[in-house]
Amino acid sequence: MQTASLKCRIYPLYCRFRTASGTAAPATFVKKQRDMKNEIFPCLWFDGQAKAAAEYYCSVFKNARILSESPMVVNFEVNGKKFMGLNGGPHYKFNEAISFVVNCDSQDEIDYYWNKFISDGGVENKCGWLKDKFGVSWQIVPSNIDKLINDPTRGERVLNELLKMQKLDKHVLETA
Repeated sequence: MQTASLKCRIYPLYCRFRTASGTAAPATFVKKQRDMKNEIFPCLWFDGQAKAAAEYYCSVFKNARILSESPMVVNFEVNGKKFMGLNGGPHYKFNEAISFVVNCDSQDEIDYYWNKFISDGGVENKCGWLKDKFGVSWQIVPSNIDKLINDPTRGERVLNELLKMQKLDKHVLETA
């Protein structure tokens, strides 16, 4: 006889009924829902600049638009991904613990995004990282960077070249 004691395991995502003695009831599995019905998206905390930031990001990315706005919140979309800008005040600042990666297929794309983000007060950093004028961290990288770094024969050379750069040079990395 099965009791109401239900022991769930996180991995794998299955629940199993236990008998009163604690042994597993044979073939009594219920698969848990894996698909999430609710969307997950980042909320970016700004000090009164959420609308200006959303407009800025929409000007940088070709496939971007503002979805809705209020004095407190601006929802916008970049390349099909939703973002929320919150006018939360001066309490919190952005840092490198969170960054957005822009995969670029060509050096022209790397140059475009790099120059857009460092203009008007952005700050260059090492290894393809930078901060835009709002303090948000970005990684502007070739779309094949993982393949290059993980190549067993030249990955170390690629990494050594990458560590010398601020803005990444796709050709130098690919020929390392």
